[in-house]
Amino acid sequence: MSKQVETNMEGMTRQQLKELETKEMTPFQRFLEVIIVILPFVCGILAIQEYRLVPNNSTNRNPNTYLVFLILLVAAYVIYGLVAAIKRVRGDKGVYEKLRFKAPLFSALFLLLAGYDYLTLKTGILTQPFVPCLNFVLNAAWNDREMLIECTIHTLWLLFLGYTSGVVLGLITGITCGYSKRCRYWVDPIIKFLGPIPTSTWIPIMMVVAKSLFGGAVFIIALGSWFAVTVASMNGIANVDKDYFEAARTLGATERQLVFRVAIPHAMPSILSGCTQAMSSSCVAIMIAEMLGVKSGLGWYMNWAKSWASYDKMFAALFVICIIFTVVTKSLDAVKRHVLRWQNGAEK
Repeated sequence: MSKQVETNMEGMTRQQLKELETKEMTPFQRFLEVIIVILPFVCGILAIQEYRLVPNNSTNRNPNTYLVFLILLVAAYVIYGLVAAIKRVRGDKGVYEKLRFKAPLFSALFLLLAGYDYLTLKTGILTQPFVPCLNFVLNAAWNDREMLIECTIHTLWLLFLGYTSGVVLGLITGITCGYSKRCRYWVDPIIKFLGPIPTSTWIPIMMVVAKSLFGGAVFIIALGSWFAVTVASMNGIANVDKDYFEAARTLGATERQLVFRVAIPHAMPSILSGCTQAMSSSCVAIMIAEMLGVKSGLGWYMNWAKSWASYDKMFAALFVICIIFTVVTKSLDAVKRHVLRWQNGAEK
């Protein structure tokens, strides 16, 4: 009997196993799950009431900005929950499962916002204006939105040029060196020489040598991206099982087909990991480059705001940077999941 159960369990998909686990939940577990889903809404209301009812420790101009921000966050979660509930009733439990998984994080976010507001605006434990409250930051971002948008566009353009050129060159170098031992013989010493040197170390040199600060920043970002993608691509292709190449040659595959039909597909997980690592190094390099030399961008804006002691503007730029890089990272993860969707199919 137990062997039959194990056989049935092996034949189930991941979704079927989740449905089986849901059916086996006790009434207390179901009640606890409802509490977890509702908790972000409760925490959001607590954050709103904390901002409205607790007395301020300092002057708070345009107080409704942060209040509207909190209300929009709570409303967004309520809409998300209603959509998940409707789809669950219709048989689609995917959205509800994502909501249930992220609900504790949303609760922690609202509590974090309430705690930060209490430590800054309400009590002054975190000294203002050096650590401004979120209402100050939101007002500063709105009042200086034109300059922030201009700097954001410049940063994205610089990131796009440097990252794209570095990834393209890294793919060419890494795939060539991973497949050809002759090319690896010449390129490997260069990689070993440049590898231990942080990308930021080259920034002061390039700011002096380059004809333009913008071109030097693009080169620095491309250099870091090139190194990460080259190493990942080269190692990924070099570690492909040789039996795949032999089987393909037996079937009459050409050298071009061996590269594009055998080597690259099997090395794709390593290549995409290198692209993600390249984005991380690019984000660090672009901020340092803009702070040290480039006369525009979010890094330059933060440095400029700090020189004028406008800490609310500096924090506003910091939050914009966090949002941008979070969106970029999520986009890369989405591309990675789409390209490697065959792995998820194999796991079921």
